[in-house]
Amino acid sequence: MPAKILVVEDHPDSREILIFQLQQIGYEVIEAATGEEGIEKALAESPHLIIMDLMLPGIDGIEATARVKKNPQTAQIPVIALTAFAETYHKDKALKAGVAEYLTKPTSPQILAEVIKRFL
Repeated sequence: MPAKILVVEDHPDSREILIFQLQQIGYEVIEAATGEEGIEKALAESPHLIIMDLMLPGIDGIEATARVKKNPQTAQIPVIALTAFAETYHKDKALKAGVAEYLTKPTSPQILAEVIKRFL
């Protein structure tokens, strides 16, 4: 049974490319376009890992991660931030919210695959 990864990304093209890359590696992928939807899918689908964009409509990725980490049902799920924000300020906030790894876009498929393997 393949590991299940939840991709939370609001940009449709970025989401589709990421989903394609993950499926090619052999993962089952669930998708969400907003922070709220990401939280709901994390609760409903119990993914093995979450890849979270930080700039999302409504609840941003930092708040969505914090909520996932505060809920006992989802707290154990590793969250990898994949974002265009390269500033230390955003990285620090994301790590405090509970992100396990912080990657900036663009990230090579090889690096992403290696990081995912570390947490599964």
